[in-house]
Amino acid sequence: MQIGIDLGATKIEYVVLSKNRKEIIRSRVKTPNNYRKAIKEIKNIVLSIDKIFKKKLNVGICHPGSIDKNTGLVKNSTNAKWLNKKKLNLDLKKILKRNVFCENDANCFTLSESTDGSAKHYKVVFGIILGSGTGGGIVINKKILTGSNHLAGEWGHMAIPIFGNLEDKKFIQKNIKKMEIETFVSGKGLEKLYKKKLSAHMIFNKENKNKFDRKFIKNFKLRLARSLVNLIYTLDPDAIVFGGGLSNEITFLNELKSLLIKNLKVKNLNTVFLKPDFGDASGVRGAAMLGRKSIY
Repeated sequence: MQIGIDLGATKIEYVVLSKNRKEIIRSRVKTPNNYRKAIKEIKNIVLSIDKIFKKKLNVGICHPGSIDKNTGLVKNSTNAKWLNKKKLNLDLKKILKRNVFCENDANCFTLSESTDGSAKHYKVVFGIILGSGTGGGIVINKKILTGSNHLAGEWGHMAIPIFGNLEDKKFIQKNIKKMEIETFVSGKGLEKLYKKKLSAHMIFNKENKNKFDRKFIKNFKLRLARSLVNLIYTLDPDAIVFGGGLSNEITFLNELKSLLIKNLKVKNLNTVFLKPDFGDASGVRGAAMLGRKSIY
């Protein structure tokens, strides 16, 4: 058995998985608003589980951003900035007095779906997180690919390709940060582009969509398809799994694939588009798998 903890910006979710990856315990609490309180909350969760099983279990943590190999500090945690420059792994090992394995949340999501989820039959898997922001993870032969800078899979920070139907011309900026894929396909990005104070969920689920709404969603589909072009040309994965809260609104995977093919110099695309078997909960399952075997 092992504990998996998803340390998110708004909630801390945790599970205990059995040896055959069945959930024994699952629950969540609200994420405190600072690092010290979050560490204390994780400690309380782990110690309460220790009491239930009357032994110490190893702990896997999935979190935004990644841990710098040189400094040991968290970096690139966009949605939980208070994690940046903190020694998350070392602090938790010290306070919990046991093995603690930390990994990027998108990598854990992809590991889970590649191990026994919707992509378990595929060799090269790319996991996409579409939530308030964007994230991505790469798993090859059930092993996480992190890259030398721990940046592998961070597709959301690439510039969105602008070609074909150039309806995006008005958005072209000299500042490359303003052209990031995340700006155009993430939940927060969509809400900013919509400019009518609606959540991304509300935008997609309006009962009476007007002409502006229909065009807005059409453009979202086009931009999401374009954002996958460089990914396909670079990695050419066997499967892409779409996760994150915003992915729940994507009921058009076949249409998305057709739009992508139009932007590729191919007639057919063998890459399979999948929804996750374990939904938004997949990342915490992946966290619980950290340390069970060599996953790198």
